[in-house]
Amino acid sequence: MEIEALEIEKDEETQIILGHAGFIKTAEDLYEAMAGAVPSMKFGIAFAEASGKRLVRTEGNDKKLQSLAAKNMMMIGAGHSFIIMFKGAFPINVINSIKSVSEVATIYCATANPVQALVVRTMQGASIIGVVDGNEALSIETANDVKERRELLRKFGYKK
Repeated sequence: MEIEALEIEKDEETQIILGHAGFIKTAEDLYEAMAGAVPSMKFGIAFAEASGKRLVRTEGNDKKLQSLAAKNMMMIGAGHSFIIMFKGAFPINVINSIKSVSEVATIYCATANPVQALVVRTMQGASIIGVVDGNEALSIETANDVKERRELLRKFGYKK
């Protein structure tokens, strides 16, 4: 058994959702969930089959993001895993739509941070066993940090 930390290739503006799901219609169902959540965003989806032809199935409304999602999914190689790469929305805008897709079993992360997928490889295949999402915490927030956080949430319109 071997464990790898694989860096997801993306730019700073690209958000990702990495998860586990399983059925041949997963890619199309994820497409519908994304398009229905924020119709104006651009996205690409890649889903790795775990049996049969074991293809990486792709969907999306942006060829560049779709191709990048497929490239990342081939690198990961874990069956029944998926990656959604998107711009023009935040994960909070789409995560409940993704969770409601009946095939989705697990969401490992939904972030714009740099991400490493922790992948275990065995004689049978590969599996995502976790993620490293961003960097380590440096300290506990101060009163000024609380004030800045609250102002940012209001700036984005998430709080009144």
